[in-house]
Amino acid sequence: MKFKKFILTVISAVFGAIACLSVTACDREKAHPQKLNYTESVAKINNPDQGFYRPVYVRVSEEGVSYDQNIVTASTRLYHLRADISAFSGAVNGTGDRLLTQAALDGLGGLLSYLKTKDKNAIVRFAYDPSYGGKKDQEPALEIILQHIQQISPVLNAYRNTITAIETGLIGPWGEMHSSKIANAEHISPIVDTFLDCTSNIPVLVRTPEMIYNYLGITMDEAETCEIPATENSYRLGLYNDGFLGSDSDLGTYTNREKELKFLNRQTAHLPFGGEVVVPESSLHDIDACLPEMNMLHLSYLNVEWNNRVIDKWKNSAYTEACGKDKIYYGKTAFEYIENHMGYRFVLSDSVFGYSDKPDKLSVKLTLKNVGFGNLNNEKKVKFIFTNENREVKSTEYADVRFTGNTAFQCSLKLNLSEGKYDVYLCLYGEENEGEPLYSLQFANDGLWNSALKANKIGSIEI
Repeated sequence: MKFKKFILTVISAVFGAIACLSVTACDREKAHPQKLNYTESVAKINNPDQGFYRPVYVRVSEEGVSYDQNIVTASTRLYHLRADISAFSGAVNGTGDRLLTQAALDGLGGLLSYLKTKDKNAIVRFAYDPSYGGKKDQEPALEIILQHIQQISPVLNAYRNTITAIETGLIGPWGEMHSSKIANAEHISPIVDTFLDCTSNIPVLVRTPEMIYNYLGITMDEAETCEIPATENSYRLGLYNDGFLGSDSDLGTYTNREKELKFLNRQTAHLPFGGEVVVPESSLHDIDACLPEMNMLHLSYLNVEWNNRVIDKWKNSAYTEACGKDKIYYGKTAFEYIENHMGYRFVLSDSVFGYSDKPDKLSVKLTLKNVGFGNLNNEKKVKFIFTNENREVKSTEYADVRFTGNTAFQCSLKLNLSEGKYDVYLCLYGEENEGEPLYSLQFANDGLWNSALKANKIGSIEI
């Protein structure tokens, strides 16, 4: 009897092991490479926080704000808000410096809210130059300027995903931080400090590298090896250049171009950089000459309206073999090349799903290539959308990860789908408004973008 019992025990153990192996094989995750279009597109993409912007003059008065709403159109994603707060300076109103009114602050918030609902971004600059007409010495006392920043900052903080950057401005004609009597470190450094202290995670940009050195308390030579920790407020301190490519010094922007470009290369790797091209006769903005510097400075944005002669020059110049090795752009205009490369531009080059025969979870592994001049400066939230063969959304899964611009992206998520075939979309977004994603990132591949979902197709799965 003992012998028979032993045999039965062995048989039971063998069959149990076989069953266990069967379950393990069934549950084992297998790699499923996705068949997609992995080639780089040359199409224009209006991704958030970058590109050719259009300027918007904003008049701020005690009663509120006024601007031309017709400038905000479907074709442009990025706007440069030139907010004129001269009404609150005694040098302009003739009666005395005064604080911003609640109506003025509400008006600024209303403008940013309007841009947000339209899924638009803004670079914001304030100035005391009436009508942005080019007048100097129109500023109020420094104490009032700092109080204005303290008043404005909570409004800006409420629209973090809308605001690409704050161009410090406030001093001089057009807010370009020159010419006025107070265009000096004694006034500029406290202004910078107040903006950095009162705003949260918004890049703050000044007009010259020297202004950054003064704020940091270092010399230009020391800046060559200066590494600012990400934990410091000054990590958010960068540059806007309204003399871009205009002369050897960019119209006084640089004291030593070679040294200062090396310093800026580190700052602009994680901050937006842009401005205006100027001086049509300059050879620095010839297409075969300017691209290396645009790459080095991680160019994010430029004014499409100024200088119009330089813009026309780019539209009438071709990207050729002499300009670089991007063969898909040979014969395209210099304007198209620059427009497509400002900021980040991610191309999906591989997508692999991992799941078992009876999937209850999905692992996603993506390989991306950033072919843009710049980088992603605002991390994105992540969600996956599953659509059936009728293109109906059957499931949305929010992932507890952020997309930071990494070119190797991995994520795992649970699945709760019935039998069938599904297309899988990846939505990389800034925030949601009534369930709709805003500031979503589009890959530079043809055929992957779903404009209704504001998401990129990354593959398919069958259950």
